[in-house]
Amino acid sequence: MSAIPLTVSGVERLQQELHRLKTVERPEVINAIAEARAQGDLSENAEYDAARERQAFVEGRIKELEGTLSNAQVIDPSTLDTEGKAVFGATVEIEDLESGQRVRYQIVGDIEADIRENRISISSPVARAIIGRSEGDVVEVQAPSGVREYEVLSISYV
Repeated sequence: MSAIPLTVSGVERLQQELHRLKTVERPEVINAIAEARAQGDLSENAEYDAARERQAFVEGRIKELEGTLSNAQVIDPSTLDTEGKAVFGATVEIEDLESGQRVRYQIVGDIEADIRENRISISSPVARAIIGRSEGDVVEVQAPSGVREYEVLSISYV
């Protein structure tokens, strides 16, 4: 398996989720299975089936997180010599030149991407257009609605 690029905060989030799954979710599922077993006939026990399904999900997620963390390549942009350019992990504020709308994104790996948290994947069209650019640069992004132009307003490496 190849290296998986992650930010420092992304690794922390995944480690916290893994810890919660192992210390909270897994014991809860084990207790739910034990309680359902105590009710008798397992062939018609919906609670038992639901608990086993939940257990499969939790164990699968634990395995997935452990694999991701073992192959993680942690990138901290604050330690890189970026010369003021947008790089993986950077937080970039851009302005849509047509609408004037401003938005701030952090460029992260595919696993960390969450648009609700303004974290966009390095493989997204917007991030690909921004990578290597400096403040004041204008970038073109091919969107489903056509070509959009954005100005890079600021870049930070938090």
